[in-house]
Amino acid sequence: MALNSYEENDFRLASPAFEEADSDIEISLRPKTLDEYIGQQKVKENLDVYMKAALQRNEPLDHVLLYGPPGLGKTTLAGIIANTMGTQIRVTSGPAIEKPGDLAALLTNLNAGDILFVDEIHRLSRSVEEVLYPAMEDHAIDIIIGKGPSARSIRLDLQPFTLVGATTRSGSLSAPLRDRFGVLLRLELYSPQELAQIVMRSARILGIEIDEDGALEIASRSRGTPRIANRLLKRSRDFSQIVGSGSITVEDAQQALSKMEIDELGLDNIDRMILNTMLRNFHGGPVGLETIAASIGEESVTIEDVYEPYLMQIGFLARTPRGRIVTDAARIHLGYPVGGGDQQTFL
Repeated sequence: MALNSYEENDFRLASPAFEEADSDIEISLRPKTLDEYIGQQKVKENLDVYMKAALQRNEPLDHVLLYGPPGLGKTTLAGIIANTMGTQIRVTSGPAIEKPGDLAALLTNLNAGDILFVDEIHRLSRSVEEVLYPAMEDHAIDIIIGKGPSARSIRLDLQPFTLVGATTRSGSLSAPLRDRFGVLLRLELYSPQELAQIVMRSARILGIEIDEDGALEIASRSRGTPRIANRLLKRSRDFSQIVGSGSITVEDAQQALSKMEIDELGLDNIDRMILNTMLRNFHGGPVGLETIAASIGEESVTIEDVYEPYLMQIGFLARTPRGRIVTDAARIHLGYPVGGGDQQTFL
């Protein structure tokens, strides 16, 4: 059965997308200040300057756009901004704001200096965006009352506020919306060492016993993403508790991750299915995205947004004008001979 959305992809441990099972634990693990926030050093330094300057001027922070792969801490940073600025935060998402009236209701209920956090902001409809433009620039919204010749426009003044938008697809934002953000911050994938610090911090909060080598083993297989690292930590705890030593050592972590089919580079069975299908059926490419999607029973947009970024990041997949190709590095990792296809499979 094809997976038609991120929400239906709940079983995939290596998915960076947010899952309902993550909600309670993830919220408890989120840092509240920039000092507690691990990694993203350039983003932290710049954001710290912007917030301190705004506080000194007694002004709201300029509108902020956070972009980068999912699971890197965009929602966490929005909460840190609200805590640092001493204001309230209202959280919503682009798909949840269906009509201009929905956005107007949110904006008119904001107090001076409040943060409006819009996740997946690239999915706002064009009609909603049109209401957002004057709100961001002039702190006002235009409401149309009536229909036809008798329709008239009323302008409602808003309290000064800060819009914090988050997106995994900055290229999908319309130019007029993107240009209205005064602060643009890109979040990068984490190093294994940074993720190991996050794993150790999460383990302390959750009361999990783990040594540094065990934390680094989990971190090295977490695809540079804190959300995945925390998820693998929780599942490794289960294996350690039942079939391991009770304290997560490097051996316990390796055993647990092997049972979860997460290899030493963080690839799971779906990643390997994509690469093996391309090698087995198409001799490694080039092959079109739609063809790959049809071959594995997956949506092309999910492959492009969820699977491809990491495979390209580690140099296992490349995009060419003719299509996707599997690199020699991927062939070696999966046990295929370099320079040719092989009919064996390692699914």
